[in-house]
Amino acid sequence: PGVSEDTITLGVLTDQSGEPFDSRSLEGKVWVGSFFFTNCPAVCWRLNQALAAWQETHTDSETRFVSITCDPANDTPEALAKYAAHFKADPKRWTFLTGDMNLIRSIGNDFFKVAVEPGTHSDRAFVVDRQGKVRGRFRLTEPDQLAMREKLLEVVEAEQWASPATAEPAAAP
Repeated sequence: PGVSEDTITLGVLTDQSGEPFDSRSLEGKVWVGSFFFTNCPAVCWRLNQALAAWQETHTDSETRFVSITCDPANDTPEALAKYAAHFKADPKRWTFLTGDMNLIRSIGNDFFKVAVEPGTHSDRAFVVDRQGKVRGRFRLTEPDQLAMREKLLEVVEAEQWASPATAEPAAAP
């Protein structure tokens, strides 16, 4: 497992219940990825409030949220579970992840194209389509960016998924 330029393979991280989380479970799903840490006093809290508001107001949406800590030394599954409870995160829709910092750094740098270091992260959330491609980057602390993310999610959610197993092979040139 690794991170490619085009589609994501997060490898296996650990979720807030202590269970392994394999990124292949996101295949064919629309999701919003973000980086945070539970002790962040400002940006992370506001970013996750915005995600919580979307989850609460769009109960019929199938969009998933994947929040990855950039402080795995402190953000144990137990700490993530407590943090998730603050936001009333539905575990079927919102997963908080921890794991090896080198893998987390690689996910940020190679897939999302943002620097991720212990206790340091981007203030953006990333919309990922059913094909596993990043379609947009948004600052969730800015109202106009929230509106743009909402419009993009509507578009991406309406798109059909072309499973790699059933996709037609490309025609020869």
